[in-house]
This record gives sequence, C-alpha cells and structure tokens, in this order.
Amino acid sequence: MRNRFDEQLFALNREMIEMGAMCEEAIASAAKALTTGDMELAAKVKRNSGVIDQMERDIEGRCMKLLLHQQPVARDLRVISATLKMITDLERIGDQAEDIAEIVTFLNGHTMEGMEVIEEMARRTIGMVTESIDAFVKKDVELAEQVIARDDIVDDCFSRVKCDIISMIAEQSADGEFALDLLMIAKYFERIGDHATNIAEWVIYSVTGTHKEG
Repeated sequence: MRNRFDEQLFALNREMIEMGAMCEEAIASAAKALTTGDMELAAKVKRNSGVIDQMERDIEGRCMKLLLHQQPVARDLRVISATLKMITDLERIGDQAEDIAEIVTFLNGHTMEGMEVIEEMARRTIGMVTESIDAFVKKDVELAEQVIARDDIVDDCFSRVKCDIISMIAEQSADGEFALDLLMIAKYFERIGDHATNIAEWVIYSVTGTHKEG
C-alpha cells in the first residue's frame, strides 16, 4: 500500500513540475512578446492558458483521490493540502501571463523601449516561480525562504516602474494610454511574484507544519 502511495506522490511531483514549467514558459513568452511586439507569441500564451487550467484540474483530481483512498499520514497530508493551495497560485500565474499577452495584443507592436525595469521584473518573477517549484520537489525550506525574500526586490522594481511612468506621462502626455498599459503589465508581474511567494510559504508548511505568511 505504501509503495503505491509513494508512486502516486512521485506522479504528483512530476505533474507539479510540468505545471510550473508551463507557467514559467507563459511568463517568459509574454515578456518576450512585450519586448519584441510578437503578436503570434502573445497569441500562443493565450492559447496555452487553457492547458494550465486543465493541469490544475488534473492535479486537484489526483490529490482528492490520494486523500480519499490512501489515508495519508500527517506529513503526507500536509504535502497534499499544500499542493492544492499551490496549484491555485500556479493557475493564477498562468492567468496573469495571459493578461500580459492580452495587453501586448492591444499594443499592436508597440514595444516597451526604455523600460528595462519591467524586463528585470519578468526575469526575477520567472526565477521565483522556478525556485518555488524546485523547493517543493526537493523539500528545500532554505530555497523557499530565498524565494520569499526576493519578493521585496520585485516590489521595489514595481515602485521604480511607477516613478518612471509618472515621468513618462509628464514628459509625453500623448503616450498616457501606453504608460497605463505598462503600469498594468508591471502590476501583473508584481502579482506573479506574490503568487510565487505564496507557493514558497506552502512549501515551508508542507515540510515543517508551520505556515509562514509574508
């Protein structure tokens, strides 16, 4: 019975890795579409959002079967319950990547020249998502703590974006709508960082039994 349960947990880890990889790709593709004005890439992000949604449903189904049929012990129960929380955050990360791609579509090739800080936000949030999933798979509390600490850097980037956009509007009022679009994009990246932080907090709970709220 335990061997069967361990096999199911291994499959659960694999599916979490796949879902995390899909979310990483979605963020990276949305960011690239933004910097290059690639409408086809933006459209791909939007199409793949449904795949991420299905992954959430599949993992949720596997978790429920484990809870109903395998009678997990306390630590296993923490892993399964944490997974149910984490897939919600991953699904929302996919949604926010889709939201960024949607804005890119409206920009119609207008790229974010001179907004390197948004590119920095994209790189950092991709790293946070990657490492939060790695921490889950490796049961690495220290790595999860590092992810949580990096959220402050992303928040600082968002503050810098706001200052840059205020200056942009003051100097080039005709670009006000574009500036607001960039602000929304930066906000979505900030939220992605928040969701990666949530995942890291649930990783810590799955290992220690203590939920650390940021």
